Amino acid sequence: MRGKILGFFAFSAGIGILVLGLKFFNWLPLMVQVDSMREYKDVEEVKGALQIKTIFIPSYFPQNLNWPPSKILAQGKPFLAVIMEFEKMAGKDTMLLISQSTSEDFLPEEKIKIIKVKESISYPVKGRDALLRVGMCQRNEPCSGISWKEGEYTIHVLIKSAPFELIKIAESMLR
Repeated sequence: MRGKILGFFAFSAGIGILVLGLKFFNWLPLMVQVDSMREYKDVEEVKGALQIKTIFIPSYFPQNLNWPPSKILAQGKPFLAVIMEFEKMAGKDTMLLISQSTSEDFLPEEKIKIIKVKESISYPVKGRDALLRVGMCQRNEPCSGISWKEGEYTIHVLIKSAPFELIKIAESMLR
């Protein structure tokens, strides 16, 4: 009887050590590859981990969207990029996507993608030349996007709505 009890405890200890070892090896790549695209808890964590001084955040924010961002993704390599997703208050649908990147070609359109562009025009945003696109997203929803260069960054703001809120958001990101 005593041998069975010791065997049970030895087996349990072995399983516990195995689980801890697997958790460690799952955690290790995150610590080694801090610069790869991954999710962060908040903007301050991104700034600290990737040594980013400025992350463009709107001071105007529509009341029908949740604050803080529902998801923040960022990477340091192969180029610096930060993506913030915002969901609507009554649901889990991503309604606003803000990104900044040192790559001009980076446009994260997985959650909000303008499928049919109805109009694409140059639009001034506080003295910057921006490209405003208005069209339709998936499920035939109206959506719009605006993009501009801000120093070393290319900023993209996409929203599932007409461009009126989008322009207010974009202008509030600049001082």
